[in-house]
Amino acid sequence: MIEKEDPVISEEEAAQYDRQIRLWGLDAQKRLRGSRVLLAGVGGLGAELAKNLILAGIKGLTLLDHEQVSEESCRAQFLVPVSAQGQNRAQASLERAQNLNPMVEVHADPDRVEDKPDDFFLQFDVVCLTGCSRDLMVRVDQLCSQHNIKVFCGDVYGYYGYMFCNLGQEHHYVE
Repeated sequence: MIEKEDPVISEEEAAQYDRQIRLWGLDAQKRLRGSRVLLAGVGGLGAELAKNLILAGIKGLTLLDHEQVSEESCRAQFLVPVSAQGQNRAQASLERAQNLNPMVEVHADPDRVEDKPDDFFLQFDVVCLTGCSRDLMVRVDQLCSQHNIKVFCGDVYGYYGYMFCNLGQEHHYVE
């Protein structure tokens, strides 16, 4: 994991995220603002995750997807324009994703998540995997657990889906 400085919320950001700050406080917004997230898989679920993360005001989002835009992916998610068929899905999603919130750094990576070395994942605070194999999810989860990196995995199949998260040992919750 990379060393993090204490993020500063500018007046513009305070105005943009006013409702969120009122809901969960300035410290939580600062933690969001300092977070770098990897999102592997920019299908329908991935596009929704990307939108929510970008609008929440994280520091940076990397869209990682090796798939090409198809007619089906144009219908399944809103970040790729219809004219992008045949292009890489992460790169085709970049412009619309960035336009959601110019204060968030959005990057596209056209590589296969399976081909990424272990140290690639260590530059992020959170890793989100969608549409990945069980073996990859286990590999990434074990690696991230050792470095206190939060992991979210999920996918959707018609009306059904699944979600797994590992928030590490430092996560506290109240029932």
